[in-house]
Amino acid sequence: MTSTILRTEYPRPQFVRTQWQHLNGTWEFEFDDGRVGDAGQWSNGQQAFSRRIQVPFTYQSKLSGIGETGFHDLVWYKRSFTIPEAWKGQRVILHFGAVDYQAAVWVNGRHVADHEGGHTPFQADITPALLDGENTVVVRVEDFSRDVTLPRGKQYWKEDSASIFYTRTTGIWQTVWLEPVPDHYIRKLKFKPDIDRNEIQIRTFLNQAPVGGKAEARIDIRFKDEYQAVTTFSIDHAEEVRTIGLHDFNDHGLGRWWSPERPNLYEVTVTLLVDGVEIDRAESYFGMRKIAVEAGRLMLNNRAYFMRLVLDQGYFPDGILTAPSDEALKQDIELSKQMGFNGARKHQKIEDPRFLYWADRLGYLVWGEMANAYAYSEEYVRKVTAEWQEAVERDYNHPSLVVWVPLNESWGVPNILIDKRQQHHAMAMYYLTKSLDETRLVISNDGWEQMTTDLVTIHDYEWKREELTERYSTLEQTVGVKPSRRELFVGGTAYAGQPVLVTEFGGIAYKKSDWEGWGYSGADNDEDYLAKLADVIEPLLQSPHVQGICYTQLTDVEQEINGLLTYDRVPKVPLEAIKKIVAGAVR
Repeated sequence: MTSTILRTEYPRPQFVRTQWQHLNGTWEFEFDDGRVGDAGQWSNGQQAFSRRIQVPFTYQSKLSGIGETGFHDLVWYKRSFTIPEAWKGQRVILHFGAVDYQAAVWVNGRHVADHEGGHTPFQADITPALLDGENTVVVRVEDFSRDVTLPRGKQYWKEDSASIFYTRTTGIWQTVWLEPVPDHYIRKLKFKPDIDRNEIQIRTFLNQAPVGGKAEARIDIRFKDEYQAVTTFSIDHAEEVRTIGLHDFNDHGLGRWWSPERPNLYEVTVTLLVDGVEIDRAESYFGMRKIAVEAGRLMLNNRAYFMRLVLDQGYFPDGILTAPSDEALKQDIELSKQMGFNGARKHQKIEDPRFLYWADRLGYLVWGEMANAYAYSEEYVRKVTAEWQEAVERDYNHPSLVVWVPLNESWGVPNILIDKRQQHHAMAMYYLTKSLDETRLVISNDGWEQMTTDLVTIHDYEWKREELTERYSTLEQTVGVKPSRRELFVGGTAYAGQPVLVTEFGGIAYKKSDWEGWGYSGADNDEDYLAKLADVIEPLLQSPHVQGICYTQLTDVEQEINGLLTYDRVPKVPLEAIKKIVAGAVR
């Protein structure tokens, strides 16, 4: 074991309690290639494991202290913990930020949780399983590395990374933590801003309906430490909703709406009281912002808004999907903004909530994209729809998140051009997402072969300036593009006046580190690189019909060297030189 890095920041920044305890750090660990753990009753916690691993880094990563990239699809974790004396008399919830892919959890030999899905959180009330003094948690994780119907994102199903696919992750890759709660507690909050009415709808969810006593919720809303609203109301059900007016001035650049330029946030405290006594409290925040399409224009807060995005895959050299630190997540956003971008499309990854927290705080638009499978099956449909619902639920409150992308480039639906089932699946994912979240835009299939969609998005890696200028000069030519010789629309759908964005382009390879790799085109030196950046970016900015761009990509990743930054986040050319191009005038 050589790694001593810990991730100790609060893991759920949109819903904060003061008491909590992380379980990151050194765990016992074992590969179970012979599949003997179940029969050997490793779940009872009595089995000594031969390895040590640093959680929350998967065994394939250097930061885990193991760094083996071979196939080990069944692994076990174990560690001991004690409950603080101050928590006695309360219930204890065990949380997992993300475990790839299928997890079973035992505490002191008692089964407490199962979860399927590699990118979304789960939790368990472990109170009945706890003992006085030392407790033991065991986690059995099964991955399916070769299954191409598994929602996996960019994780390759072969031994070595190649093409656009990267090192796999198996096991715990986000924070494991504990928190105490009372018998009746606030389970979650949901915020729905309405800038047109200057109101915020707050839905309060309890773990169960109140039993006995007078239950009330008090909501305190502050802006820059000044109270904006305080309201108390009776709680009769497990879910209650209140709409609160915000009596402040919000337009002409002087107000409190959220945008990348002015990331204004309201702080919220929700307190649960029974017979006037506080029994639970949670801290949160929201942003007043609106994303919409009006008369074919992409609008942010009722004003036309041009999105200058960068493709961000969220991979790190030593942590793979897990950032080495909270500061590393924040730094990616800061570097991107310094290059003139106002947001990112998080590509094939449901990102750590800490990234969205910093996007909220720093002012950075985010497109939330599912980690797709590669092939279609009925079992794939079951898995992807279940996990996608959990992702939408988890990230609903983040004002920075403005667009949902359930499918990308026909991944998981490779025959969508001709297969009615796959067309129906794309439509179902669009409408499922809309049914869960009416406040954001949804893309049915980013890049090409789209069904019903709020935005028309095109992936185009042409690198010749004159070709791009001509291609996007008229609306007819723009919506007639056939990216990668694919149709823009399938299943009888057609362009219906939606905003058009070019959401993958560029990909210029430029080697500025020890990494070897490829790109969609190449540059020989700094001057050549900047000229080629201008050649692909400026024609899209000057198109009268393109309303947003997403440049590929933020960083080099493994065998790809087409990032604006190296894999170690070193700028390849001065940031201000890139910003001059990215922030150029829009026609």
